[in-house]
Amino acid sequence: MRKIIVLAVAAVSLMAAACNTIEGAGKDVQAAGEAVEDTAKDAK
Repeated sequence: MRKIIVLAVAAVSLMAAACNTIEGAGKDVQAAGEAVEDTAKDAK
């Protein structure tokens, strides 16, 4: 039973870290998209 609890805690920790990483990557992509959009507006 103890092994299952340890594995569950480890899995939750990895999922939380992955969510933070994906969220950060999403913010980076969004910022890059906004920069391209601003440049396109300036070029008009």
